Amino acid sequence: MSDYDSVSADVEHEEEIPEDHPRYQDLLTRHRIEAGVEKGITHLQGMHAEGRGSAFDYLLGEETIPSADDAERAAAAHLLLAEHPVLSINGNVAALVPGEMVALAEAVDADLEVNLFNRTPERIDAIADHLREHGAGDVKGLEADARIPNLEHKRAKVDADGIYDADVVLVPLEDGDRAEALDEMGKTEIVIDLNPLSRSPQVADVPIVDNIIRAVPNMTEHARALADSDEAELEAIIEDFDRERALENAEERIRSGDL
Repeated sequence: MSDYDSVSADVEHEEEIPEDHPRYQDLLTRHRIEAGVEKGITHLQGMHAEGRGSAFDYLLGEETIPSADDAERAAAAHLLLAEHPVLSINGNVAALVPGEMVALAEAVDADLEVNLFNRTPERIDAIADHLREHGAGDVKGLEADARIPNLEHKRAKVDADGIYDADVVLVPLEDGDRAEALDEMGKTEIVIDLNPLSRSPQVADVPIVDNIIRAVPNMTEHARALADSDEAELEAIIEDFDRERALENAEERIRSGDL
């Protein structure tokens, strides 16, 4: 039995997972989701969602393909040009990339807002505290004093001075109905989703077909590299991005990529 065979998915600390393990990212995300459930951040349904994403990531080769990197660069340009960018955070996002979301928010001067389908005061507070533990200052989503039109469930509840007022919104790991509702509000929508055929990336202005643990740091790196770019340069990056081609390239990789 190899050393890799002795690595259990049920580890107490992610540092126990060897970084050169061939399924390192999968083991890491599984551990973080499980820890998130135990901490009251992630709902049990989030474990099923992560499993679906993991299957698509395996088919993508568990790497950021060139079209996804192009999307991440275009997303960074959108966020830098925005008057009021907001990064939406659900339970899985908080469990998987809390510090990375804080770093991205700082790089593009965006608000962080907690938004949940299975919304309870306890979960909202737990996620807000978790983000603060990872360096966040102000966290929105606690007031929920506005609603996204044409949605009936609790995920419609947002802050009036947060997602409701935003011009550009990053909604990673999002449900399709809410992505469609935000699109109908006229917002520029950036979606991170490993399934290029799901509704969320299909309606997004910038669909990023990549694992969130790679996508968010990549976006931050692009944002920092573009920080001194003028408005014309950022607009050119956005204009050059082809959302349909990005979706097509991701689907092609999934259907025919070498495993």
